[in-house]
Amino acid sequence: MHQTEDILFAVLLQLIVIVLAARGANRLARRWGQPAAVGEIVVGLMLGPSLLGYALPDLSQFIFSPAATMPISVLSQLGLILLMFQIGSDFKFSYLGNARNRKTTIGIALVSIAVPFALGLLIGALSSSILAPSVDIITYSLFVGVAMAITAVPILGRILREFDLTRTEIGVIAISAAAINDVIGWLMLAGITAYASARFSAEVSSLQIGGIVVLALALWFVGRPAVNWLLRQLPVADGRVSPNLMAVTLGVLFALAICTYLLGIFSIFGGFATGLLFHRHRGFVEAWRNQVGQFVLVFFLPVFFTYTGLRTNILGLVTLSDWSWCGIICAAAILGKIVPVYFAARAGGFSRDDSATLGVLMNTRALMELIVLNVGFDLGFIPQHVFTMLVIMAVVTTMMSAPLLRVFLRRTGHVIPLQIEA
Repeated sequence: MHQTEDILFAVLLQLIVIVLAARGANRLARRWGQPAAVGEIVVGLMLGPSLLGYALPDLSQFIFSPAATMPISVLSQLGLILLMFQIGSDFKFSYLGNARNRKTTIGIALVSIAVPFALGLLIGALSSSILAPSVDIITYSLFVGVAMAITAVPILGRILREFDLTRTEIGVIAISAAAINDVIGWLMLAGITAYASARFSAEVSSLQIGGIVVLALALWFVGRPAVNWLLRQLPVADGRVSPNLMAVTLGVLFALAICTYLLGIFSIFGGFATGLLFHRHRGFVEAWRNQVGQFVLVFFLPVFFTYTGLRTNILGLVTLSDWSWCGIICAAAILGKIVPVYFAARAGGFSRDDSATLGVLMNTRALMELIVLNVGFDLGFIPQHVFTMLVIMAVVTTMMSAPLLRVFLRRTGHVIPLQIEA
């Protein structure tokens, strides 16, 4: 009992600091014209060894006790699952009924993962002897490649919301391409992890792909009618989701998260898939956002950013070589996303400004990038310095999004909200 109370104390103390610091950073970021998520990511880094741990190590050790690591990690994953549900439910995918949009979405998804992945492989091969001499060169290069190829669906979703793009043609193409990008990215990550752990086999990969196809068919032919029936039995009344409907929804959400986890594409995609089942029911979506959505954004999501920040030490990059490689990684990541996406969109018939907007949106890595990095770091295939470089890249590519979007969206005539509520 005493040990449980000690862990609870450590968790509660961390949550107080994380939630309040993230809320303050959220407001500051929006005041400075950045997406709210950028402020939360930066404050996560500041609470880690890059600032608090360096300036006040005793205070840092007291607040961020190792005893709370596992509970905080679980809370962060629950938050990601709930956030992905909101993102999946909040988009008007009818735009993809247009043949041009479908073709463009697929083209953007493929080039936005293939080109950065190839550049990541190249950088991994060139830097392995310098940055990761103790790691197998193939394994290291593969992890760098997939880390550069990923796009952050949850953060992209929040940026689209903040710029009022969620129901626009550009917004739907971006989130759809990013979702395809991430599913492929997770499959690649699962295969690379299996290869690195000497557990790869064609049979296992075939079963995994087959399982994903079966799940997709089940969601389409069984899941959608089941959700329609559920909402007829437990309809939204007076703009509120009833306790019974909320309980059933959470049960379905967590069950699908388990399914995608067992398929090797991570539990958060179960949340996204569940959101897709509900996205046509706008009354439910609005009610859920009002009742649950704010709590998820204020409480759960900052936990993940801080958890990653505690493992990132920017001050650990001390040599010119370190910062040179960091610059190379950032440049390759940015050009490897924006340029091919721009040309894919132009090939799909979109204007220059719309194509550039899509490139900027797909360049947003933040959250998913951090998840990939944590997997590689935990497995020992991404060294500490490289982990820090890639976290910096994730932050830079995300911070770029707001100022560039303001430029290109104004050119297209899109009205940017004057005040964005988090």
